[in-house]
Amino acid sequence: MRSWKAIFGVAGALVPILYFGYLLYYFLDVSGSVKEAWNIGLGPTVLGLTVVVLLFCIPLIWKFMKTFSGPRWPGSASRPNAPPGHGGDDDDEDGSRADAIVARYLAQRTAEANAPAARAPQGGGGPARRPSFGRKNG
Repeated sequence: MRSWKAIFGVAGALVPILYFGYLLYYFLDVSGSVKEAWNIGLGPTVLGLTVVVLLFCIPLIWKFMKTFSGPRWPGSASRPNAPPGHGGDDDDEDGSRADAIVARYLAQRTAEANAPAARAPQGGGGPARRPSFGRKNG
């Protein structure tokens, strides 16, 4: 699946380069040379097409680098601030990371249970309103 995606990505990046490259070739072929193109007024067009072709080469080079750079190593996707289990490395074979997550969750739950309850509003006399998500009715 990845190979087809890479092939279509490279082909998609190649299409505008071929189109504008053909236009550049056509205008240079009509005039005969770059100097003659400047003399008949096609100089800015040729220069602009050259810049456009070079700009469209940047995504093509990027896709080639991503496609043909080789396989990624297991630890290459790790980020310094990534949550546990999302770093890309598989060195946690004994489950110590999962145990730490569960212990942190249970400690947080007991801290919330031991915290004093929220005070009821002074003037309402009824139970405190639960915080809700989205649009407030009433």
